[in-house]
Amino acid sequence: MTTGEIRQVAHAGLAWVSAHRDDFALDDEALSAEGRVDRTWKPLGELAQVCATVTRRLPPADPLHASARELLAFAWRQTGEGELFLRLQRAEPFATYPLEVYAAFAAAGLRHPAYEASTATVARTRGWRLTEQDPTRRLGVLAAERRGGIDGIRPPGQAEHVLRGTWLGGLPEPWTFEAASGYALTHVVFHLTDWGRAVHGLSPDLAAYLTHWLPPWLDTCGEARMWDLTCELLVVAACLPSAGTAPGPEAREAWRRVAAAQDPAGAIPEVGPSPHHRPGGLGGGPAATGPAEDFARSYHSTLMAVFAAAVTLGRADAVPPDQTGTGARDGRVRRPAATQYRYGGQGALG
Repeated sequence: MTTGEIRQVAHAGLAWVSAHRDDFALDDEALSAEGRVDRTWKPLGELAQVCATVTRRLPPADPLHASARELLAFAWRQTGEGELFLRLQRAEPFATYPLEVYAAFAAAGLRHPAYEASTATVARTRGWRLTEQDPTRRLGVLAAERRGGIDGIRPPGQAEHVLRGTWLGGLPEPWTFEAASGYALTHVVFHLTDWGRAVHGLSPDLAAYLTHWLPPWLDTCGEARMWDLTCELLVVAACLPSAGTAPGPEAREAWRRVAAAQDPAGAIPEVGPSPHHRPGGLGGGPAATGPAEDFARSYHSTLMAVFAAAVTLGRADAVPPDQTGTGARDGRVRRPAATQYRYGGQGALG
């Protein structure tokens, strides 16, 4: 799988996202106390986060950059250019998801000073600092505070302390890898690398651990047709210091599998065959039951493929030619991966 073919996956994926832009739009449920964040703010925030990374990792002349910039502008308009974040903060002052979503826009230079000022006031309370969260989510909130302009409210070194309480930060036995830990580790890497912008954000011990064990995990998830997690792991692969300027053999094979799972319109299912594959056709499985189901089943994994492609393609400008590596390993870990999972638990994004 060449970088040109990876670019084709990204082009098709971003074209599908653009064609389904209205499915990311916020509705009345977004500000309702009974509204489901996973159906409103989460998809929009993920769209903003991926597009922000694309515009930072690829040059303005790149067609992918232009498409992502248009989608980012659309997403920002959906928030009332930040005004809805202020309304959310006043309605749910101790909820962290508005700041996590807002941080994606702030990283792209789209800011709302009144929201930042209001949130900074709440963030200085003990109630905010003591909100109970799992370590991976806590790491994400710390990153969102920094990106959202809220600094100096945490004791020095807290991020490192929180990191060592995560699955990845503890350098666990590699055979304990499963879907939940896989999503946890990818999000830790996202937070440490500023969502793929700072590809050297990993400490040497984490980088060495991932360089050694990521290849068999990629292989396992690809064989299990877990495309959403496979794409997230491809982001991790592109963030490793040893990644060089082109994907290694294991990453190329994972990309080949992802490309084969992409349907003609550009969508990639979270798991299993494309919803457009019919029984007896390539991949088998049932046909989709409707547009809403197609979108819900495909939007996140398609965005993650675009995300992974942007970080992978951006490596040529970020890594000197002599910083290459093979990612060699001594053995292969083959642990069946679960096919039922949720990614919402890692935070408001991803």
